[in-house]
Amino acid sequence: MGTASSPVSGKEGSFATQKVTKSLTLEWRLLFSLIFATIFYLQFFTDISLTSYSTNHDPWTGLASHCADAKPINGSEILQRQEKLAKSLYDHGASAYVAEPGANTQYFGNISEASWHLSERPLLLMISPTLEGDTVSAKITIITPAFEEARARLLSVPGINVAYVSWAEDEDPFTIALHALSAADGLIYVDGMMRNFIVDGLQKAAPGVRVITASPEITQLRERKSPAELDLLKCANEVTVLSIRAVQAQMYIGIRESEVRAMVDEALAAAGLVDRWALVLFGENAALPHGSGTDRVLGKTDFILIDAGGVLFGYHSDVTRTFMLRDSFIPPEHTTIWFDVQRAQTLAHAVAREGVNTSAVDKVARDWLDGRGYQGYFTHRLGHGIGLEDHEAPYLRGGSDDMIRTGHAFSNEPGVYIEGKVGVRLEDCFYINEGGEPIFLTQGVGGQAHSPLCP
Repeated sequence: MGTASSPVSGKEGSFATQKVTKSLTLEWRLLFSLIFATIFYLQFFTDISLTSYSTNHDPWTGLASHCADAKPINGSEILQRQEKLAKSLYDHGASAYVAEPGANTQYFGNISEASWHLSERPLLLMISPTLEGDTVSAKITIITPAFEEARARLLSVPGINVAYVSWAEDEDPFTIALHALSAADGLIYVDGMMRNFIVDGLQKAAPGVRVITASPEITQLRERKSPAELDLLKCANEVTVLSIRAVQAQMYIGIRESEVRAMVDEALAAAGLVDRWALVLFGENAALPHGSGTDRVLGKTDFILIDAGGVLFGYHSDVTRTFMLRDSFIPPEHTTIWFDVQRAQTLAHAVAREGVNTSAVDKVARDWLDGRGYQGYFTHRLGHGIGLEDHEAPYLRGGSDDMIRTGHAFSNEPGVYIEGKVGVRLEDCFYINEGGEPIFLTQGVGGQAHSPLCP
């Protein structure tokens, strides 16, 4: 997320949205009136009104069941990942791929950072290609501190004949690691997030071998999601939207940001997500994309921004909604900003297809907002990849040469931030299906927000 632009002053004090407001035709004003009239009519005369939620004994009813049938990635899929990695290593003449607990070890070995915390004593996952006839297979080796070997063996690491090699406190773990490889020559790839002292240690132990960050062909294996991964991403993102809606139904004018933050956490916990987080910003606080650290009270003229997420079997959600309450009185110029941001999100979504450069998607949203008078007020990239990490490659940003491929998953989160006035951001993640088309991960619960009252 980028930093917000500097506060406006002087002639700019009227801020860019006044240009938009002055240019609104009578037809646009009539359209907005019809939209809000329809929204209020539906909410008064349907069974799923906000009031019906707020009077429910359990405000989080239904959240727990939404992902109840979700299952973690099974061992056979991880074995397939290992085989693909081994073939790529063989094709590139690499002896091994080495990683320490994190997203990549979780992807290739079911070892998450939560299951093995990093310390000065390295535990390493090494995957090396072995050739049997014409078949390349993956050899899996775990390098572990000797006194931790029993605990390391409790890790559920898929693989055929997984080898555990321990190093004593008076031994060099990197020398032990290289000796464990059947052939440590030419080239060793390491995880791009590997800590420097491990990379340096491996290089020192094998001066005749090149120890380098994994090539794009290796890193791209994790970028393109499988159907099982997409199912988890869909469920996590859907239930995050449902949680925000449930929180909206419990809110009232006069509530504090911290109280809403606690409510979001309760809702996400009820939904079954772990490693939960939430950013809650009212009114002008939302003009700083990541907040100002205050605990503001909600006023009648304030928009509410909630940016929240959590983890389901390792896979992340990331959703932002800017919305109002039924008894809010949002200034018309702020409502105009909301619909302009929604339009930017819609336009970007429409062009995000297989074969399109990621920078082109960012440009579509940015050009629309610039044309509406908000130049300089959309201060960060359009989106990021999402999966085993909340923010991962590739990114929807200007200057990128990355191409969109099937299986890619991104956030789409345009925003307008006018310091001291208002901030509006809308975020839904999407993926590229087998037909090369973008599909919102939140599509199962309605997709992108429809209006400021219906997040």
